Amino acid sequence: MPNPASERLAVCSWSLRPDGPRELAATLRCLGIPRVQLALLPLLEDGATWCDVGNIFVDEGVHAVSGMMQTVGEDYSTLGSIARTGGVRPDETWPATLDRALRTADIAASLGLTLVTFHAGFIPHDAGADREAMLGRLRTLIDHFATRGVSLAFETGQETADTLSKALDDLDRPSAGVNFDPANMILYGKGDPVASARRLLPRIVQVHIKDAIPAAEAGAWGTEVPVGKGAVDWSAFLAVIASATTALQLVIEREAGSCREEDIAAAKAVVERECR
Repeated sequence: MPNPASERLAVCSWSLRPDGPRELAATLRCLGIPRVQLALLPLLEDGATWCDVGNIFVDEGVHAVSGMMQTVGEDYSTLGSIARTGGVRPDETWPATLDRALRTADIAASLGLTLVTFHAGFIPHDAGADREAMLGRLRTLIDHFATRGVSLAFETGQETADTLSKALDDLDRPSAGVNFDPANMILYGKGDPVASARRLLPRIVQVHIKDAIPAAEAGAWGTEVPVGKGAVDWSAFLAVIASATTALQLVIEREAGSCREEDIAAAKAVVERECR
């Protein structure tokens, strides 16, 4: 009997660091996961290599389940640096981020994608000028992507589940949702992944499968580890995700380590075991 999770598993393209679409397709085939969340920045910056990705995916039997957008000027060196530079919050990078987002929306639509995810930045919980400016910018992006038939989803981690839920309420945009990454909740120290997933479940449109252990001291990064080796309770987490009203894509992400393909294969095994 086929495993119920197998047809919902995908891999983040950036986890595999491919030189081009054919190499990406070949690696996905070896992993036995012919579905991918595609990083869209390479299509903007290296069009010569990636210009035929849609046709190559068709030829190779690969399905792109979603895209990923990266905002301009992000610095992940420390928690403080990403809080200053991430998402749509910095005034100095907003014009360039907006330009990139408009071009990304066109590429996503040309590939037939209906979902793009990204880090919005650290959304303030309390009312104020910074929060209102961020929400205005996010509405601009959401509305533009919607004109292209593409929904936007915010990656979790840079704020608590309550703050993100409140922001989505205030945005009042039905095409905006959540890409839930349980490891990010741990890496950023923003709450328990299982409780946070339960809180945000009606908003979740895609899930990242990634694991982490918390930081030893406040204000520092946690550590990403292979799925099953960290603090995520996969049995409880996947049970919450399984209770969603629609079947959600489970996209394996691995951003650290020197054995990524092996780690992705191990993550696939964990998900399939927990979802029997």
